[in-house]
Amino acid sequence: MFEEFFGGPYGQALAAAAALICLLAIAGVFYRKKISTKVLTQTAACLAIATILSYVKFSFPQGGSITLCSMFFVSLVGFLFGPAAGIIGGAAYGLLQFAIEPAAYYPAQVFLDYPIAFGMLGLSGFFSKTKFVQTGFIVAALARGVVSTLSGILFFAEYAPEGQSVFAYSFIYNFGYIFPEVVLTTVILFIPSVKEAVLRVAGIERKLV
Repeated sequence: MFEEFFGGPYGQALAAAAALICLLAIAGVFYRKKISTKVLTQTAACLAIATILSYVKFSFPQGGSITLCSMFFVSLVGFLFGPAAGIIGGAAYGLLQFAIEPAAYYPAQVFLDYPIAFGMLGLSGFFSKTKFVQTGFIVAALARGVVSTLSGILFFAEYAPEGQSVFAYSFIYNFGYIFPEVVLTTVILFIPSVKEAVLRVAGIERKLV
């Protein structure tokens, strides 16, 4: 029943509504700083770009995919506005991904695989006052991988090949699609024209190193 509900239109609508609430929460976090409109607009733009890029992907059979730098644009929210906005924005993106392509087996699994795992991309916010955007992205993406690995251990142990530990199976499977995207994104960010484009679109003056 749980899987059927969240795989249907009502469950998807609920996830989309939750994502909207997360975006409004970001505005609330920055309300007293009088920049809530700017934060909300740029966060929505980052998540929209990430969503579009998430369709350019190579998918794995049991879930997860290598996309065209979608994780970077989610982590960019944290780098621009700090960890609070980044984590909430990441959670909102996770809920949007769930609304678009749900994989619901257990309530805790949904929370781990979507709002919590993608929320980890907001940990880039701890680098928001530095110029090390690549480092922030790598740390955030690897943190997402840790949460996804935990989900695999807890909920998908049955898929582990006979004789292989559940931890090794989940780690190899999840980092098998996260690590290539991290490498691809990091390499792309070192291209000078890409660096300049990101700075221009983001409206920041930091140099990406």
